[in-house]
Amino acid sequence: MTTRPALRGHRMATGGGSGRAWSTRFLTSDVEVTDTRLVVRAADPDAELRLVTEVESLPGGSLRLRHTVINDGADRYLVEGLDVVVPCPDDHVESLDFTGRHERERTPQRRAITDGLWVREGRQGRPGLDAAGLLITGPAGFGFAGGALLGVHVAWSGNHLLRQERNGASATTIGGGEHLLTGEMELLAGESYSTPWVFVTATARGLDGLAAALHGWQRSLPTHPGVPPVTLNVWEAVYFDHDLARLKDIADRAARVGVQRFVLDDGWFHLRKDDLAGLGDWWVDPSTWPDGLTPLIEYVTSLGMEFGLWFEPEMVNPDSDLFRSHPEWILSVPGRLPLPHRNQVVLDLSRPEVVDHLFAQMDAVLSANDISYVKWDHNRDLLEAGSGTRGGAPAVHAHTLGYYALLDRLRAAHPRVAWESCASGGGRIDLGVLSRVQRVWTSDMTDALARQQIQRWTTQVAAPEYLGAHISAPTSHQTARTLPLAFRAATALFGAFGIEWDLSEADDDALDELTGWIERYRRFQPLLHGGRVTRIDSEDPAVLLHGVVAEDGREALIAHVQMDESVSNRGVRVRIPGLVDDETYQVCWEGPVDGRRLTDTPGVDPLGPTGGVPVTGRTLAATGLWIPRRRPQTVLLAHLTAVGPR
Repeated sequence: MTTRPALRGHRMATGGGSGRAWSTRFLTSDVEVTDTRLVVRAADPDAELRLVTEVESLPGGSLRLRHTVINDGADRYLVEGLDVVVPCPDDHVESLDFTGRHERERTPQRRAITDGLWVREGRQGRPGLDAAGLLITGPAGFGFAGGALLGVHVAWSGNHLLRQERNGASATTIGGGEHLLTGEMELLAGESYSTPWVFVTATARGLDGLAAALHGWQRSLPTHPGVPPVTLNVWEAVYFDHDLARLKDIADRAARVGVQRFVLDDGWFHLRKDDLAGLGDWWVDPSTWPDGLTPLIEYVTSLGMEFGLWFEPEMVNPDSDLFRSHPEWILSVPGRLPLPHRNQVVLDLSRPEVVDHLFAQMDAVLSANDISYVKWDHNRDLLEAGSGTRGGAPAVHAHTLGYYALLDRLRAAHPRVAWESCASGGGRIDLGVLSRVQRVWTSDMTDALARQQIQRWTTQVAAPEYLGAHISAPTSHQTARTLPLAFRAATALFGAFGIEWDLSEADDDALDELTGWIERYRRFQPLLHGGRVTRIDSEDPAVLLHGVVAEDGREALIAHVQMDESVSNRGVRVRIPGLVDDETYQVCWEGPVDGRRLTDTPGVDPLGPTGGVPVTGRTLAATGLWIPRRRPQTVLLAHLTAVGPR
């Protein structure tokens, strides 16, 4: 083969002769098969290496694969890379992955598959705000509902890569694995290296079918969030200004509208008046909280809400007691700190003593207080991530394992605590972390208009019940755009619903409206967090169409989102897949409907998009619902319920 090898490495002889065993020929020695698992063992006696390949079938329909290479030789073997690679069908001529930035994560990008090697490397020590996320291939023009697709995802929260290759003699392959830094993985005699699990999903039902397979696996996990509580986070309400009376007032209003979890964000710990100091010193700051967090926690829980708290365990400010005591605990190369970013550097979690220290500090806070939820943040990349225990050599792999170990240890010690993965918003969303947490912070962008696209594409890998989706202030803190409450709430409805808004600024009418939306969310939770995500192609680029269809096809909630001004008065047809062809459905509006007629286009029928006339699933899939042009920044919700015989 003249394409990129899946295993890249060589022997490093003590007395010279490095570069041996750079080319391998593994011969199968054993195959083990069960109902859900395949294990293939192979060896290359000349290279003195063994290879174990594991394949597991998962609930939902995906496979996950990983390789383990074992060094049977006396000399060290340097693993430069080990990827899981699978072939693509010959009619797969396009591929899709994602890019992004802070407050604009998971922007899709497509390309034609051509000859050559295409590689996306994630070198940030976390998946990243620009993470590729998934690499998906399919026939020309594949979409949400159509196309036989193949997708791969690396379930790993550190450095990673995705790859796609074709040449003049070989068909297209795609795959991925961990991106290992120079010299990071040296195997001594008898040692082994295992790749992260790489998820491979094939579907005949387009992008929604691929997403459904991954969601099915997530919903089978023992760590699945179940029914996520309505969460209020006070970050955008108070930032670092922690005042007990003000927080109690917000808590009162939160309880009034039906919030179930109250989260205190950054600013509660030693020296933390801004983002310049304190990270690493995880004890309650007595100057801010002279009586500890107990007065606030007891007040919040007396109102019937859970209490949550923010941590950023992997980070440390140079202005902190921890840094002054242990400057050697920083990920860095010898002689200098990494370039400054956000006034913080990264602790070296490849060191067991660092993991032990962080566990002791966090365990003390969680044990001393009635805390049911932790928002775990991660706000900078792992630049120049060398470890002093390795002479400054790269340690991202070991650091990532240290992160998993710390999180797993805390989960075991505090089984009633729910965990959220946050990394400058959506910078650490992968199936490795999703198997350990109950929630992710989808993006630091809380503007609902921008959130529509972010949430639409994040559901490609994560089930909606994991995606923190909060109602922000009327005027966005990120964009300064002012949006109506109905639009903000209807956007949040399809994720793990919450609030990121200073409720002390909301009047009684707004609080009453918010109460209604929370009641609606809780009423639809079984559908929203148990059904199939449905994203519908729109004929109008100013309109987004999406929703959820029940697994049995007998209920659906569909959103028509008028993002901007339409260029025509044609309206859109909303064709809904996944219903039962011969079933009859009642179609009604759910929630507020602006019935005002726009110029030269009909108004919205108050009885629903079919005028109150039941229609069949076959008609809804083929002809669909016609929705007239609406005002920008408005959402119509259509609720479909089966009324005929099964």
